[in-house]
Amino acid sequence: MSVSIDIKSLTFEELLSQFQAWDQPAYRASQLLEWLYVHRVASWDAMSNLPKALRDRLRHHYSHHVLELVRKQGSRDTTQKFLWKLSDQSLIESVLIPASPALYGEPSDRHTLCVSTQVGCAYGCKFCASGLDGWKRNLGVEEIIEQVMAVERWHAAEDPTRQNPQSKSDTTVPHADSSSPHATLPRLINNLVIMGMGEPLANYDNLMRALEILNAPWGGGIGARKMTISTSGLAPQIRKLADEPLQFRLAISLHGATDEVRSRIMPVNRKYPLHELTSACEFYQIKKGRMITLEYILIAGVNDSLDQVKPLAELAHRLNAKVNLIPYNNVDGLDWERPSEDVQERFAAALVNSKVTATLRREKGHDIDAACGQLRLKTEKERRQE
Repeated sequence: MSVSIDIKSLTFEELLSQFQAWDQPAYRASQLLEWLYVHRVASWDAMSNLPKALRDRLRHHYSHHVLELVRKQGSRDTTQKFLWKLSDQSLIESVLIPASPALYGEPSDRHTLCVSTQVGCAYGCKFCASGLDGWKRNLGVEEIIEQVMAVERWHAAEDPTRQNPQSKSDTTVPHADSSSPHATLPRLINNLVIMGMGEPLANYDNLMRALEILNAPWGGGIGARKMTISTSGLAPQIRKLADEPLQFRLAISLHGATDEVRSRIMPVNRKYPLHELTSACEFYQIKKGRMITLEYILIAGVNDSLDQVKPLAELAHRLNAKVNLIPYNNVDGLDWERPSEDVQERFAAALVNSKVTATLRREKGHDIDAACGQLRLKTEKERRQE
């Protein structure tokens, strides 16, 4: 039988329906979900309280792919970049960001995972490494979810005390016969930012299902307000996102406050210029009542002059948005450069003087190929030279 559906792409209701069709009691579905999202096991055989006949049936009916860690950069107390290999040998990146001042409205980000949604990117932002090798495909639901599970699995292996239910820092681990899908082990990842490789809203359906599962109490158990979706400006999908029931946060990869600047570095602006993007964001805010974040990468000689402050401030006020200023991360093969710290500080101060809520991110990970997609490109190049 050809296996095409990964078990982590299914909801509780879908699993329950399948188990009913197999004449299995409902609590078996809860047990399975506990193995997947509480214990985060990597194999069917590890699901020891499921009957062997059921495990065999699951094995033949569904796949259960886990990500293979190819490379990791960074130390335990700093930003860490993970390079994962997918089942088709494609490579994607995730980035674990330690506790820092809030970027998206919370008192502290604690541990945030930056998640990819595509292999490569088709949108061709001129400053970004993700699209330099082109777009290959969308990630499946399970491949988005598995980035979270894989990092949690890695962290648990690095810290054996997390496996000990008697540890004072641990939440009680349910015993093997528990039928509750709601129990949880301690979790490293508190926040998700969907702004890794790819354009998230170009993989809309898979992303929404993945986030639904990561949000569900029987799944990842991460609050929707702890999830920030970033987009380069796909106006129709922003409007669609406004109608979603979950309260996700929205970040716009703006990087230019005028059509002239934005079109120079972001081809998507030619299809959805600022007036269309702004209209979609206003619609989103009316429907959701949530503050939007405008991501603004400061690139020397492109968008860092003080004459850009006024249009950026006007846009921020119009959208009741905060601005997150990010000094450019240099990318091999691209000529863009980050502004000096003095230029960064002057730009941020001018925004604040314009009564804009603005954060200048002293970004973490500048020394670990932090620009999105850069570690993947380096590894792909090394592969070709072997």
